[in-house]
Amino acid sequence: MNKKIGFIGCGNMGEAMLKGIIDSFNNPDRIYVFEKNEDRQKELKEKYGINISSTPAELVSSSEMILVAVKPNIFSLVMEEIKPVIDDSKVIISIAAGVTIAAIEKGLGDKAKIIRTMPNTPAFVGLGMTSMSPNKNVTSEEASIAKKILEGFGEVEEISETLIHSVIGVSGSAPAYVFMFIEAMADAAVLEGMPRHKAYKFASQAVMGSAKMVLETGKHPGVLKDMVCSPGGTTIAAVAELEKTNFRSSIISGIRKCMEKSKEMSK
Repeated sequence: MNKKIGFIGCGNMGEAMLKGIIDSFNNPDRIYVFEKNEDRQKELKEKYGINISSTPAELVSSSEMILVAVKPNIFSLVMEEIKPVIDDSKVIISIAAGVTIAAIEKGLGDKAKIIRTMPNTPAFVGLGMTSMSPNKNVTSEEASIAKKILEGFGEVEEISETLIHSVIGVSGSAPAYVFMFIEAMADAAVLEGMPRHKAYKFASQAVMGSAKMVLETGKHPGVLKDMVCSPGGTTIAAVAELEKTNFRSSIISGIRKCMEKSKEMSK
């Protein structure tokens, strides 16, 4: 990856993306980071060997593809600071939840090249899932380069920005639900006497392997579920109990609540 990549902000999600890109492309010398917290900047430089920029504007001047990974409540302030150094050689890649392409165009000008994305934290282990929605100013070549960068830490799908709330519910926020599920599965095993560290391994591997089966077999999840449910067996007994407690309805309700919150945050 020959492009110079800048990170404005590098919290948990930003670092997950940063690590994935470096692991894939071995390019720390072509990565620039600005973090308001100087101790955090020093930590990232020592950990990854990247370049440090003293201001967001300096970072934009040094970079071609700029990932903006700051909180939505300060996003507009960052846009004000970098607007003077934005030109048609810069592509802004935003991961800010609730900040629309239209809002970014308003801050940077309607000629700015913007790609709105929504990654998730498994990017930290190279298994992220990221959506990308380019605006009309991004060329197909630039979109292709951006996709390659994002693929440095997982899978990428280009989608219409109108689907971003669904992405946030089913992918962006989903690791939290999956972690809760793994924890609950492990708790059940611990209740029956299994050591906790082994319970976490059994539960985690079961979730990872099951997800891989869905992706690699192409079979409907219901079909794969039925393959495990022998008549009168242990699995169907568990499924019946989970349905009694509205397992699937609870998941759907929770994700829809996430989507509603995403819509409320949009501006």
